[in-house]
Amino acid sequence: MNFLDFEKPIADLYAQLDLLIESGQREHVTIEEKKRQLEYDIRDKQREIYRNLTVWQRIQVSRHPDRPYSLFYIEYICDQFIELFGDRNFKDDKAIVGGLGNIDGKTYMIIGHQKGSNTKMRQYRNFGMPNPEGYRKALRLMKLAEKFNKPIITLIDTPGAFPGEEAEARGQGEAIARNLMQMAALKVPVLCIVIGEGASGGALGIGVGDRMLMLENTWYSVISPESCSSILWRSWDYKEKAAEALKPTAHDLLQFGIIDGIVKEPVGGAHSNPEEMAKTLKKTIIKNIAELEAHSPLERINQRIDKYSRIGVYETMDEKEA
Repeated sequence: MNFLDFEKPIADLYAQLDLLIESGQREHVTIEEKKRQLEYDIRDKQREIYRNLTVWQRIQVSRHPDRPYSLFYIEYICDQFIELFGDRNFKDDKAIVGGLGNIDGKTYMIIGHQKGSNTKMRQYRNFGMPNPEGYRKALRLMKLAEKFNKPIITLIDTPGAFPGEEAEARGQGEAIARNLMQMAALKVPVLCIVIGEGASGGALGIGVGDRMLMLENTWYSVISPESCSSILWRSWDYKEKAAEALKPTAHDLLQFGIIDGIVKEPVGGAHSNPEEMAKTLKKTIIKNIAELEAHSPLERINQRIDKYSRIGVYETMDEKEA
């Protein structure tokens, strides 16, 4: 198991538990009562620490190396999943996965960022940073879902779209902008869920939908705290201050009306019990899609447009004033 700096008290208790189990096996003695007490102490300490997380600590949790990614959730909640590849233009982008998934007898189009669980896979997945072909693949799958009247689920977890020169040359900005426009008018229900990091246009490129939900320990912002710090202070040393100012957590964004709901994580974060988190996510998907399907396509599109029109501050002018 991996532990973050502020999780040291939890790590110490786990170390005690490992020693207890090891001594019990070596000396052939009963340790059940002491084991139960230590497990209770671990859960109690997790509750205490996670009840009072700072913004920066929540961002660290969203990046935890043991945190489940899109493919884990897809494989766990789907009875069957058929992955679809390629944008039919350039190539298949491994930073975005997508395909048709069957959940309790109903078919969904599921699309998500994928970071990779080890160094080799992270390189293969480009650390979850899509190129333009990734967003074009995502849009192709969304239009396919619309054609066959299948609800769309997007799982957002990216540090941002890939900023390389080749990505810009192939139209990164245009690909994301086209997705925003097309997703706003999709006739099928679209449910977007931030499962980890939600950074900038990289997240928004598959993040326009009827409902936007966030897992409890995730973040969603126009820029990462590190990048914000480097722009404002010319150093990453102020990332914690930047994180507080950006207010990117689920609780902040629910208050601002940016998102529509928060999905509660297990005690100790999603990484502490991925299976429980997947079960919760499955229930959330089924419930929200059922509610969205109660409306007609035109109602959903109008509500979607109204939802995004309410975000931010603006004023309109007539032609005479212009």
